[in-house]
Amino acid sequence: MGAHAIDPGLDDLAATARAALVREIEASGAWAADPVWREAFESVPRHLFVPYYYVGALAGGYERRWGEDPSPRRRENWVRGAYADAPLATRVRDGELLSSSSQPSLMAKMLAELAVRDGDAVLEIGAGTGYNAALLSHRLGDGQVTTVDLDPEITDSARRHLALAGHHPTVVTGDGARGCPERAPFDRIIATCTLSTIPRAWLAQCAPGARILAPFATGLIALRVRDSGYAEGRFLHTPAYFVPLRGGGRPGPELPDADLAELPRRTRNHELLRFLLTLTAGRLDPHEAYAIWEREGQPPRQRYGITVDGGRAWAWLDDPAGPYAWPLP
Repeated sequence: MGAHAIDPGLDDLAATARAALVREIEASGAWAADPVWREAFESVPRHLFVPYYYVGALAGGYERRWGEDPSPRRRENWVRGAYADAPLATRVRDGELLSSSSQPSLMAKMLAELAVRDGDAVLEIGAGTGYNAALLSHRLGDGQVTTVDLDPEITDSARRHLALAGHHPTVVTGDGARGCPERAPFDRIIATCTLSTIPRAWLAQCAPGARILAPFATGLIALRVRDSGYAEGRFLHTPAYFVPLRGGGRPGPELPDADLAELPRRTRNHELLRFLLTLTAGRLDPHEAYAIWEREGQPPRQRYGITVDGGRAWAWLDDPAGPYAWPLP
């Protein structure tokens, strides 16, 4: 078999597993906002984008599954895992996760929320395996899709995977925080890595009315771009955990876990409190964050938003004008 070929005997298993994944995503309601995405997930074979991946603990205890394993049973496990509704670690260095293939149902949710229209030009930040770019290309056409990643090994493998699946979008090696000015303007920007601030270069490369969808803190922010200096939007209700953006988009400060020990035990690990703590890390004392969270009725993600206005950017609760607003880096 070639480096990315599948054992012909596993074709039926792959088709069956892909159909089961599509049914699982549909049952989750992930693409309810845009069910046209069902056909893309039915058509694009995920296993071609994950010729190998890792399962288990990343700190040296993981198992490598790959399509050319000598064991027929392990090859079957590789196919089944490729179509599980789960994220797959695809690139690990010194115990650190560098790249992954995101959970398919979360990908479907993000693509549906991107609200693409025929003819839209889309920039993806974080090429990963190329699977997300393939889904976009299936829907919009290769010429409308650009995907960027900092690591040339990642972009090289993404190109190979995409070509094997019959797609040829533009794959660029570069700093995603700087966008891709040579391919601008874009109608949509989607990031598959966590941000700590909104890169101003993205706004400058957007057409008026463009939509930006990106992981931020532990949520997904959906911004509407008015012009090159202004964008605003709210978080979706969906939790999201991604690898941080590398390059010009510096990772944000980590949660001060030592201070969290003084918060009430029953709430310190509450998922929505953690979201507020992550969103305001380094800018709001954990005790202040906890007081706001309790006073405001433990607000869900969709009550929070972000505004970018010229040289300023800030996160807020309920209203961009306050009283709860926190500057972003």
